Amino acid sequence: MKKIYLLLFTILITSASYGQEMLLNGGFESWDDATTPTSWDDIEGVEQEATEIHVGTYAVKQTGGRSDLDQTITGIIPGNSYTLTLWYKIAAGFGDGTDGRIWSSWKNSGSTLTDNADELRGPANGYFDTNGNAWTEYTVTLVAPATANEFTFEVRTYGTAVVYWDDFSFFAEAASPDPALVISSPTEGSTIMTDYTDVGFIVSNWDVANGTGEGHINWTLDGASQPMKYDTDPISLTGLADGSHTVYMELVDNSNAVLSPEVNATVNFTINNIVQTLPFHEAFDYTAAENLGDQNIWTNNFSGDEVLINSGNLSYSTLVGSGNSITFDGTGTDPSVGFTPTSSGKIYASFMMDVTDLTAVTEDGYFAVLREDSGGYAARLFINFIDTDTYNIGISGSSTLTVTTGPFNDNTTVFVVMSYDLDNDTVSAWVNPALGGAEPAADISEATTYSGITLAEFMIRQDRPTRTPFMTMDELQIGASWGDVASASLSVARNDIEGFSVYPNPVNSGEFSIRSISNLERMVQIYDMLGKQVYNRQVQANERVQVSNLTQGIYILKVEEEGKTATRKLIIE
Repeated sequence: MKKIYLLLFTILITSASYGQEMLLNGGFESWDDATTPTSWDDIEGVEQEATEIHVGTYAVKQTGGRSDLDQTITGIIPGNSYTLTLWYKIAAGFGDGTDGRIWSSWKNSGSTLTDNADELRGPANGYFDTNGNAWTEYTVTLVAPATANEFTFEVRTYGTAVVYWDDFSFFAEAASPDPALVISSPTEGSTIMTDYTDVGFIVSNWDVANGTGEGHINWTLDGASQPMKYDTDPISLTGLADGSHTVYMELVDNSNAVLSPEVNATVNFTINNIVQTLPFHEAFDYTAAENLGDQNIWTNNFSGDEVLINSGNLSYSTLVGSGNSITFDGTGTDPSVGFTPTSSGKIYASFMMDVTDLTAVTEDGYFAVLREDSGGYAARLFINFIDTDTYNIGISGSSTLTVTTGPFNDNTTVFVVMSYDLDNDTVSAWVNPALGGAEPAADISEATTYSGITLAEFMIRQDRPTRTPFMTMDELQIGASWGDVASASLSVARNDIEGFSVYPNPVNSGEFSIRSISNLERMVQIYDMLGKQVYNRQVQANERVQVSNLTQGIYILKVEEEGKTATRKLIIE
């Protein structure tokens, strides 16, 4: 199977004539040169193809890794119907469900309106059959949502895939004289981070009024009848409970009779108004083997394999995990947690991570996201694949990875901080920074194309097996300052060692002792409040730890014994 996504967004207003082709050079017969089809944009990895063609002289050949080709169509009218048609052929030896995509969006004057609409996902929820490597047609008719005046779509390939495209069409259907009803917002399947939303809709060829028009609108919320609606103003819903909701609307005549044929529309959406106050700390202190998306403050986006609660913890410097951790890989649900909506300053997120298996990965993929309140992906943290043992970490404000740092080895704990600067629209990342102190210069940064956004959600992304390795994540911290997410004192009160004690503490004689029930040899590490290690050695059972060379102050003591860990604040006087 060949996986070709068609991901939509929402829409605005203009004028267009009906019954006409709106796409330019959809047959790819005109080329500026051998790699540039006329009237197409963002061209990368494209070749003129004269052998594998559907109709005419030329087609487009795209070869993975990645390649892009898109066109924006103007003159869209909200509520009108448009038919998208394309022909594709997957070269022999490909079609494993990971290599091709169509990325589509409704827009208003360049601004994307809605993400991930279902109607453009293609057959079988996004999977296109290779059809014996033969030319295959895909067609779908769409209704433009409210406020859309543009439609953009892009064909894209990944990895080493070879895909041929030909005879694209975007056709404006003749306006129907029949009544029509379209719900334009919220979008189908969307998650809303407040307990309120407006239901926007468009009624065509039907005069909605109270007795003076052709009829009115009956509607229900979660199956419960609501007051009849005699206008086309948005419906304001407030005080919505967390969870799934359904709005159903239908046109009726002045006698309240349902039209024949029926004219109705339905939208399903989820309210997730459990918002965490910043700074927020997630220790994943849930029962092992449960789904993260089933926990009260987390909400699953999309479907598939779950992110699981994992028994055990990671540790980095003085940061030692408590509770449990989580594991994920490949394709599946994308759980998210909401936090205080923020539109100025910076938002930071930090966590420990361990990439445990890279064998299935062949390309870049993002796995952690800071999301806008509208659902847009503002900052994305990537795994940049090197080989089955090593990888880089990258940050980006888009789906394309441009800046990375590394390399890092698998089966090794890494501490990562990512941020979005809302005042300067910049994404940044730090890998294995010293804990505590002032914010250091970022290891990697990139300017974004966003402006005036509000961040309200952190999401874990399971993209696909070729992009998302097997990973463990622990100790998620989200805050508005560096100290909120990278303090030297985070999670220092841990004790897995039975009978663990330190005395004297405060230390006033230049030495101290450690006791436990087993009282075995142990590894002792001491860190200052900037995260710098100042002591590291193996200590025998009854040996006193000598610290006379350390200056007065507060330190972090970390002790490991028989694979168990204990941490304490250590005061030296």
